[in-house]
Amino acid sequence: MVTTTNTTPHAARSTGEATLDRIAWLRLSSVTLPLATPISDAKVFTGRQKPMTEVAFLFVEIATEHGHEGIGFSYSKRAGGPGQFAHAREIAGNLIGEDPSDIGKIWTRLVWAGASVGRSGLATQAIAAFDVALWDLKAKRAGLPLAKLLGAHRDSVRCYNTSGGFLHTPTEQVLENATASLNSGIGGIKLKVGHPDGKYDLARLTAVREHIGDDVPLMVDANQQWDRPTAQRMGRAMEEYNLVWIEEPLDAYDAQGHAALAASLDTPVATGEMLASVAEHVELIRHNAADIIQPDAPRIGGITQFLKLAALAEHHQLQLAPHFAMEIHLHLAAAYPIEPWVEHFDWLEPLFNERLEIRDGRMYVSSRPGLGFTLSDQARAWTIAEHEVGSRP
Repeated sequence: MVTTTNTTPHAARSTGEATLDRIAWLRLSSVTLPLATPISDAKVFTGRQKPMTEVAFLFVEIATEHGHEGIGFSYSKRAGGPGQFAHAREIAGNLIGEDPSDIGKIWTRLVWAGASVGRSGLATQAIAAFDVALWDLKAKRAGLPLAKLLGAHRDSVRCYNTSGGFLHTPTEQVLENATASLNSGIGGIKLKVGHPDGKYDLARLTAVREHIGDDVPLMVDANQQWDRPTAQRMGRAMEEYNLVWIEEPLDAYDAQGHAALAASLDTPVATGEMLASVAEHVELIRHNAADIIQPDAPRIGGITQFLKLAALAEHHQLQLAPHFAMEIHLHLAAAYPIEPWVEHFDWLEPLFNERLEIRDGRMYVSSRPGLGFTLSDQARAWTIAEHEVGSRP
């Protein structure tokens, strides 16, 4: 279903001679990506969620009066996709007539357009798709990959695979998946833990470490399913495995618990992916609750907000390992001063015509301008709703 809204520029929009272009048209697309296999992590095994069978995406395409274009996306797992699309549809008209270079101003305008629903969660996740599209447009107009526009510290980033180590996957298959990932050029393996039976976690972890060897970077992720005593016991039991980090050992909002755990373990603690604003991450940083911070640009409001958080994280000398959405986070990680990690998922590949280059344990920034991806015909086929605003040049 496609709907169209026409809007008229308002008096508050930029009028000075420095404004060389204006946003003329937007298209919002709600896309549902089916997963080949239902996915289960610790939240399923503790009864808090059902297996994940699809991922909902909000895509925003923007075009200006002078013919420049950008594309961005946000996403939601299990629930929230229709809500993101609905909120985006309500606020989209605020972009028409704006200078696409004024990204910070536009972000603030969109927040105030939906002030009643707050500055985190679904509201900022909807704004993120617009924000990412504007940064993509700016980099394309400059003829640069986004990482280069931001100021890259490196042309490639260490990468690790998550999708092969979910809790629903039998151990033998996990080992085969790990071998395939390493053979494909991926540099590290993350294993899901947090099973109600801690002995099960340790047996799987032992099998994976023995299989890949002592020198391959290995991480674990409990998806917030341990309480404080369990996290302490499991963290101590896992010290011998030489892990790169233990991820989300506690509830995402338990900053004090994370801080106490991080102070007591030699293994670094990583968290942050489930937080939905910069302000929530600030609380983690204030409590020294993480050695490695894991923001998700689509979840916290886009690239504009991610850059604010990255500057704060660098000031506190934190390591960075952005969550999911490698198509966006590769560029942001490449621009982070401290050597980061990027999470590899192949789930999103059907949505795009392009592929990222991975070799020798690293993911490489391409020479393509902007984010470097275009929507595939398959993504169009999975579109369940569209909404257009303005007139395409």
